[in-house]
Amino acid sequence: MITNITLRSMAAAGLMVSAGSAVAEPQVEVLHWWTSGGEARSVAVLQEEFAANGGTWTDMPVAGGGGDAAMTALRARVLSGNAPTAVQLKGPAIQEWYEEGVLADISSVAEANNWAELLPASIAQHMQCEGTWCAAPVNVHRVDWMWANAAILEEHGIEMPTTWEAFNAAATQLQEAGITPLAHGGQAWQDATVFETVVLGLGGPEFYQAALVDLDPEALSSDTMVAVFDQMRIMRGFVDENFSGRDWNLATAMVMNGEAAFQIMGDWAKGEFLAAGMTPGEDFLCASTPGDGYLYNVDSFAMFAVEGEDRIAGQMLLAELIMGQNFQSVFNLNKGSIPARIDVPLDDFDSCALTSAADMATTSEAGTLLPSYAHGMALRGAQAGAITDVVTAHFNSDMSSEEAVGQLANAVANAM
Repeated sequence: MITNITLRSMAAAGLMVSAGSAVAEPQVEVLHWWTSGGEARSVAVLQEEFAANGGTWTDMPVAGGGGDAAMTALRARVLSGNAPTAVQLKGPAIQEWYEEGVLADISSVAEANNWAELLPASIAQHMQCEGTWCAAPVNVHRVDWMWANAAILEEHGIEMPTTWEAFNAAATQLQEAGITPLAHGGQAWQDATVFETVVLGLGGPEFYQAALVDLDPEALSSDTMVAVFDQMRIMRGFVDENFSGRDWNLATAMVMNGEAAFQIMGDWAKGEFLAAGMTPGEDFLCASTPGDGYLYNVDSFAMFAVEGEDRIAGQMLLAELIMGQNFQSVFNLNKGSIPARIDVPLDDFDSCALTSAADMATTSEAGTLLPSYAHGMALRGAQAGAITDVVTAHFNSDMSSEEAVGQLANAVANAM
């Protein structure tokens, strides 16, 4: 079946042939690591749309490691000269693969469908490689979220904190009442997630940009960064003693079950609450962590250079479908995130998602929509890893804030 959207995609790719001739049938092999419940259902929607537009989809899911295993499989495929047609990638990893000369140009589809007008500018730049479009965004996850058990806060007369001082006071009150204030999993990326929200909250968007995006030595070694580690030390005291190695969803379950009051985690945590039949604003509360700005994590698909009109047609069709309103809506309703394109109707989205979308628009206008370092959007792997190593070492020891700041500046300098 060849429909109008297929024909538009092929025309944009220059794949239409003479009248009376057959057009290339779109073919894709898609490498991704969306293998869990809601994610798998969302990918199935994309597969169904692709098939409905005359395409053939070969699925290549690689589970485990938050994408690490998938990247190992990808590198093996690329080195063998047999790259998949589309791969789940994000952040600087897209640029790194482009620099290796293996990404395809999908600018024809992006320009035909006005992607530059439909995406926030800071998010659009991640999808571009030296002026060409090389990836299609699926969603926007907000990272700087604080989740809370509504009943616990109501019982103790606590409002969602809007400053870190207020958070510390509320946590102390809860701890004295025998309640674990902060549900947390002692894994490096979770430590980094909390850390970057404190950097944003105490330092502000300009400081966050300088320290965790630009890696400015003065910001990294500043008194403000000492204050950030001071706050991290305080928060370490609000975590239960069994936190080490705990998965993020188990920490979310602690808030759901009333074992803890708060969790700092991206909006994928909301999916756990919703899956348990809980209602935002009633059973659980959501608010941005204290401070201004918005930290984002964007999932996307990059298209790899392939041969054959059918595979190229498949890439162009897939790119158009990924940015289509239907997929952007259905996928994000399942995933807990919000659409990357700004014109998708949000009638079916919950109150937390509506807050996220409104804040994304406001911060995009203000220039405070910022990439998450902890989730691979701001920095390349070596630089991000150097920061996280120091953050985790500090969180799990009695290291002073001053010593942590010194180690941080040195670690980043050595990773440059």
